[in-house]
Amino acid sequence: MSANIFGERFKLISFGESHGPAYGVVIEGMPSNIPIDEKLLIQNMQRRRPGQGDHTTGRQEHDLPEILSGVFEGKSLGTPITVIVRNSDQRSGDYDQIKLNPRIGHADDVWKNKFDHVDHRGGGRSSGRETLCRVIAGSFAQMIFKSALLKTEVTAFAEQIGPHKLTQATELPEDIKSFLSTAKLEGESYGGIVKCRIKNAPQNLGQPIFHKLKADLAAGMMGLGAVEGFEFGAGFASAGIKGSDFHSVSDSENYGGIRGGISTGGEITFRIAFKPTASITDVAKKGRHDPCIIPRALPVVEAMTWCILADHLLWIRTDK
Repeated sequence: MSANIFGERFKLISFGESHGPAYGVVIEGMPSNIPIDEKLLIQNMQRRRPGQGDHTTGRQEHDLPEILSGVFEGKSLGTPITVIVRNSDQRSGDYDQIKLNPRIGHADDVWKNKFDHVDHRGGGRSSGRETLCRVIAGSFAQMIFKSALLKTEVTAFAEQIGPHKLTQATELPEDIKSFLSTAKLEGESYGGIVKCRIKNAPQNLGQPIFHKLKADLAAGMMGLGAVEGFEFGAGFASAGIKGSDFHSVSDSENYGGIRGGISTGGEITFRIAFKPTASITDVAKKGRHDPCIIPRALPVVEAMTWCILADHLLWIRTDK
């Protein structure tokens, strides 16, 4: 398995399994002398943390990061930053059935076919818990923007959960939480749509032709587990719009803040479709699984966005 690295100038290297001792990430490319905001790091990780209500998995993890290298006296050294989060609430017996009967729609059987020897406990390396590594890296990427006094904002919100349409929900309404709690008791699951907005993105981010900003955003989002679709700006609706309407103004929202693969300085928008989680029926009732990935996916989408923005921010230093 040789594809655990993401990024060109700002790189994250993810490691660990769901029921192993720890998850962790090595971050390469972090500039030196960046103030490290541990409060921001913990805040972002707590948003993703499991066990925060009946509408999410019952697994209880503290998810407290341990910074092992690359930071001294509260600032980055410019050397690789290593952060781990120890796993403490594994219940591996819940997955004995999965070892013999892989979940339909999960990576259980295809990983077994590909690698022959896998850790089936909690999904192993394919577990959604791996995304905490991305949240860690995204937090450090966010610190780069904060240190540069850039006013860039990244906000992901739930636009739809199952059949329910929402209005820019960064936190789930109580009726949706109740809907998901019921689904969890019934062994059912749902997917949804996340929309992400990037405000005040610097101009000129993006490296044509193979690392256009929208291409890297798509790659980052499609690399998240359970993602089935990605659209940028007007997306698939573009196919039905007349050119005279689509290109009505140079900063049209249809472009989504990117033209020619390069950020224009306008608001960048994209949408991501997540499928229903694969742990359903008796597996869901006996184990501890999310009935819907959307609530805990929001900080992950934001984190991957920050990583990509930081990657391109560092990259444009060599443009001229």
